[in-house]
Amino acid sequence: MREILTAHPGDSLQHLFDSAPAGAEIRFPAGIWREKAVIRTPGLHLVGSGREETVFVFDDYALKKDSLGRDYNTFRTWTLAVCADGVVMEHLSVVNDALSPEKKGQEVALSVCGDAFQMHDCTLSSTQDTLFLGPLPPDLIERYNGFLPDELRQPGLLRQHFSRCHIEGTVDFIFGCGEAVFDSCEIRSLCDARDIGYAAAPAHSLSQEEGFLFSHCNFTCAAGVTPGSIFLARPWRDYGLCRFKDCSYGPHIAPEGFDKWNDTQRDRTARFYESPPTPGRVSWVNRPT
Repeated sequence: MREILTAHPGDSLQHLFDSAPAGAEIRFPAGIWREKAVIRTPGLHLVGSGREETVFVFDDYALKKDSLGRDYNTFRTWTLAVCADGVVMEHLSVVNDALSPEKKGQEVALSVCGDAFQMHDCTLSSTQDTLFLGPLPPDLIERYNGFLPDELRQPGLLRQHFSRCHIEGTVDFIFGCGEAVFDSCEIRSLCDARDIGYAAAPAHSLSQEEGFLFSHCNFTCAAGVTPGSIFLARPWRDYGLCRFKDCSYGPHIAPEGFDKWNDTQRDRTARFYESPPTPGRVSWVNRPT
């Protein structure tokens, strides 16, 4: 039988996560928890009082200096990091409110480095790199040995599922190598001083066959976003895999839909699919494999 715990305003998130038994449900009242925390206990079920009522928030950013004078780097900026399997989150928000990414760099709200993760009826909000879906690409697992904790560098197949969630950001705000499904979510682009944005940045290996699936999602934007300035996805690594099925798009989405990532040739390997197809997209979408 699942143990049910009740959080209270002022409780430490980290203490709650560390002291709860595996598989416990933690119920959160309305309140703001300004704290950076890691979930290491498998099977935790976090239940908020509503996405506008229960908010986990912090403000780290990539160009912030640590105690050794080093940049924080993208992958240490999360507000909440999930490093255990089977975690479920409902009816709450996870926010990074550092803002100004053009000056501060990337600002992750949620980093998922566990398998069988679920999130329902939640909000994820930041700017550049809002949601990281682990694992890291193999080259970064190697590069960050000794810099990132091992719990953030674990390889393997990690699966995530998001339903009825609101996810917002500016540049590459859904990124990583996870096998992730987004079902009936709102994917909202925010204004950026650079006046260009990208929703997804997949980095899947060629051996992965699922990648990111956006199903029945609504791609919207904040007031002031320039029409045609947002791309649905660009490949963060060769073979990045994204599928868009029965989604709706606002006028902020660029007619060509997808970008190859700067001066690379990743358009030759990217696996991007859209159904039904939208006229005017780049020629390498829906390319047979």
